[in-house]
Amino acid sequence: MPKKKTVSHVKIVAAAKKEFERCGFKEASMRNIAAEAGMSASGLYKHFPSKEEMFASLVEPVKSEFEQQYRERERREYAELGSGNAAILAEQTGGNRWAMEFIYDHPDEFRLLVIKSEGTVYENYIHEIARLEETSTLAFISELRKRGENPVDLPRTEVHLLVTSQVNAVFEAVKHGFTREEALHYADTLDRFFMPGWLSVMGVPAETF
Repeated sequence: MPKKKTVSHVKIVAAAKKEFERCGFKEASMRNIAAEAGMSASGLYKHFPSKEEMFASLVEPVKSEFEQQYRERERREYAELGSGNAAILAEQTGGNRWAMEFIYDHPDEFRLLVIKSEGTVYENYIHEIARLEETSTLAFISELRKRGENPVDLPRTEVHLLVTSQVNAVFEAVKHGFTREEALHYADTLDRFFMPGWLSVMGVPAETF
């Protein structure tokens, strides 16, 4: 764990962020970070035991917060299951917009996660989010079936491919350097594109939406 956030610590974090954004984790140099922070390379280790922990300190808080908010949204969806199709529709609407707003509230951290994380435990971050969404989607469909709804019986492989395509689509905004305005417009387009298909899979009649 890094020590108390002294002036030196703050300088190191700023220098590390600059170096990781410039060339990615794999090519980042501890010497460059030290020089930018105005100290020796050995001085960095008084604050961070490794380059990996330095990178993690920049992205892990946002990563954890995103997953926490994702779970909270998931709980709200489950809470509306007994309220009929209109409630399901209301909770399912805007999922891509919600994700994009969070991403663009933390653009630097998500650029590091999505573009600059090769060589770290985060390099498969998009795949991990897709797996999280896949598990959630399958559980939601199963719960609908238990409650007497009639969702489409899709093979898990198809659900995996559909979810992966949607999650990848969201993060393409980061990869392409969209501005916040461009990204949110794109997110609304993704919602219009994907939502009717998912609601159809969940057994919500087309006339509802």
